[in-house]
Amino acid sequence: MENRQCRRTPSYDWRVDPVFFALLPFAFFAVALLYSSVGHAGATGYLALMALGGLAPEVMRPTALVLNVAVASIAIVRFAGANQFPWRTLPYFLIGSIPAAYLAGSIKIPEEVYRPLLAMVLIAAGLRLAARARSDTFELGAIPPRGFVLALIGGVIGLLAGATGTGGGVFLTPLVIARRWTSTRAAAGLSAGFILANSIAGLAARPASLDLLPATLPLGLATAAVGGLIGSELGARRVSLVTLRRILAAVMVIAATRLVVG
Repeated sequence: MENRQCRRTPSYDWRVDPVFFALLPFAFFAVALLYSSVGHAGATGYLALMALGGLAPEVMRPTALVLNVAVASIAIVRFAGANQFPWRTLPYFLIGSIPAAYLAGSIKIPEEVYRPLLAMVLIAAGLRLAARARSDTFELGAIPPRGFVLALIGGVIGLLAGATGTGGGVFLTPLVIARRWTSTRAAAGLSAGFILANSIAGLAARPASLDLLPATLPLGLATAAVGGLIGSELGARRVSLVTLRRILAAVMVIAATRLVVG
């Protein structure tokens, strides 16, 4: 047991940079606020911040997923209360995504594969934040495709979500809106439910990873929850957060660069 602890400590000790990690929960607040305004939980933002701090993947993934569960739950309540939660469409996506996220989450991905994979996800998320498509303002939904097509789409996104420790919303939302399958606010509610289910599946796939959660996580959960509450309210009021999106997008690109170059 003693040797095991000695091997792990350098990989996930949050005390390596006390100032950075003391500020991290408050950075989680900002990420949760921004993401929840569009129905997301913030996993890519949390992962980017932790990558900047040099945390090991085995710590980053469960931490991001636990934060996802908290913020996505708040977003679901908010959008369901506003009658913007597509109860009929979501199950089809989940039929494919939940087993896929569980399968991918149960596989131990080598760090040399995980880092460039996560870097690509962060860059995609950063581009999404920096350049909001005009179609995001489209409010009239079109008829979604058949259930098996939605399940297949969910499965593909679920694999990526489980492998990287994200909920997959950053890929689902632009697709749903671009295809005009639902309104912007309903797409946000859809993504919140999708993210929650995939995050739980990812955690269930590797329950032992919960032992690596940092001691400071309760504070991070509290700040992220507050950010989620405020962000979902701002999103409902259509408050513009363009500047914050661009700042976070820059952080993601920097974090992606750090992941690749080391």
